[in-house]
Amino acid sequence: MNHPSILLIYTGGTIGMMQDPETLALKPYNFSQIIEEVPALKKFGYTLDTYSFNPLIDSSDVNVDFWIRLSNLIKEKYELYDGFVVLHGTDTMSYSASAMSFMLQDLEKPIIFTGSQLPIGMLRTDGKENLISSIEIAATKGPDGHSIVPEVCVYFETYLYRGNRTTKYNAENFRAFRSANYPVLADTGIHIKYMTQNIRYPKIWGKKLKIASHLDTNVLVIKVIPGLKPEILDYILHAKGLRAVILETYGSGNAPTRKEFLEPIKKAIDKGIIILNVSQCHAGRVDMAAYEAGITLKNTGVISGDDITLEAALCKLYYLLGQSKENENIKSLLEKNISGEISKKLV
Repeated sequence: MNHPSILLIYTGGTIGMMQDPETLALKPYNFSQIIEEVPALKKFGYTLDTYSFNPLIDSSDVNVDFWIRLSNLIKEKYELYDGFVVLHGTDTMSYSASAMSFMLQDLEKPIIFTGSQLPIGMLRTDGKENLISSIEIAATKGPDGHSIVPEVCVYFETYLYRGNRTTKYNAENFRAFRSANYPVLADTGIHIKYMTQNIRYPKIWGKKLKIASHLDTNVLVIKVIPGLKPEILDYILHAKGLRAVILETYGSGNAPTRKEFLEPIKKAIDKGIIILNVSQCHAGRVDMAAYEAGITLKNTGVISGDDITLEAALCKLYYLLGQSKENENIKSLLEKNISGEISKKLV
């Protein structure tokens, strides 16, 4: 009988910290000794290997180089394991999960991001449950022998989410993440209940994993606020090398209709800058046909982000800009669901 094999990748973050009994300061834990800290893992009977980044990465320092390194590691180890659990700081976990959802193509195995709000060595830590459930989910296969959740996911506080649908919602509660516009993939109560109708499965199994490692980060996020000065907006939109902007708008995609606000946006679009409309609201979608303010943006050439999160929108732009120099092709793909990131039929 073949036992499931899981690679536990520790990149950094709170979950891997221990409190020094004398100074009470938090310091990184040697994750190769994880079985000693969480002996319950032995009961699985899995092959459980660990890999720690050196140096460890504070999630506030996560960048494209880190994503490339992580994706290359997964590709290198892909054929050796049934699933992967990535331990990651919570601050940028949704960004990293979103990035992996675009970078890891033809994925057929679980990549589950998790972490904790309290270090794993603390008595009340949420890290042990998050870790144990993530490993069990990563190892689970369906009746056909394929992974039951072959996606990039985030697991936190009894819920498994599609990674590119998540946002960190709470910094002081164990339920740190939400997926406002897409239902959960699994719920861990007494039993783990998989919502298979919400899970993405390959149309054809057996494809080789590919990595899209060329990302273009010439992207800015501009939050629409009352009193945003047009001259400041115009200055920002003239940043050297800028290729795309995420415009965080009000409600269902609304922004000021004043000429002095729209003119800098129109000028930017005319010179080839892509502008994507993403709502500031966690739940709901951009509908630029609902109000005059949205219609005006649409007529200016702004693209709807539908119900995408800011994190997924940023990573999608990095990915698409890295694959093509043709703006029309990029604009077309921005409006399509390419990795489960928006609520449209997959292309």
